[in-house]
This record gives sequence, structure tokens and C-alpha cells, in this order.
Amino acid sequence: MATVKRPERIARWFHALADETRLGIVDRLRAGERCVCDLTDDLEASQSRLSFHLKTLKDAGIVTDRRQGRWVYYALNPETMGAMEEFVKGLRATSKLRVLAASCD
Repeated sequence: MATVKRPERIARWFHALADETRLGIVDRLRAGERCVCDLTDDLEASQSRLSFHLKTLKDAGIVTDRRQGRWVYYALNPETMGAMEEFVKGLRATSKLRVLAASCD
């Protein structure tokens, strides 16, 4: 079973994901890197509104960015995605163990 080594980091992930706009951004980035201009069109949001949400995701380590010319491109951070997946797998494994233990009683 995985233990929570950095609860403040995990809390930042869930806080960052607790918003519909930010979930929409993450969903669109699953397909790969996207220019902020594409995200504004896809989400029908102003660039200033998206900048706020992208900063929250970046501060949580969920997305990375790179500048090319006048545009900024965003992508999911594979390291964070892997760590999040491991955390959730640990929760699921713990849940399964509790169900098995309860059925043995």
C-alpha cells in the first residue's frame, strides 16, 4: 500500500482539479501539447481567464509550459500524472483490501 509522503503536494493536485475549467484544460491536454490560443477557442474563454487557471495547474505541477515565439504551449506533466496515478492506485488497493477483510469477518 502506498503512503502519502507529501500530503501538501497531493492536496494541491486535488485543489487544482476542483474546477470545471481546469478539468476542461486537462482533458484537452490529454491529446498532447496545446497552444494557449487553441485552448481559448476550445473552451470559449478569454486568455486572461485561462491564464489564471493555467497558472493554478502549473503551480500544482500538473502542466508544463514552453514559449515559442509569441505563443505559450502547455502539456500535462508526465511525472505528476504518474505520481497521481500511483496515489489513486494506492487508494484503490486499500479499498479492495478493506472489502476483502470485511468479507472474511
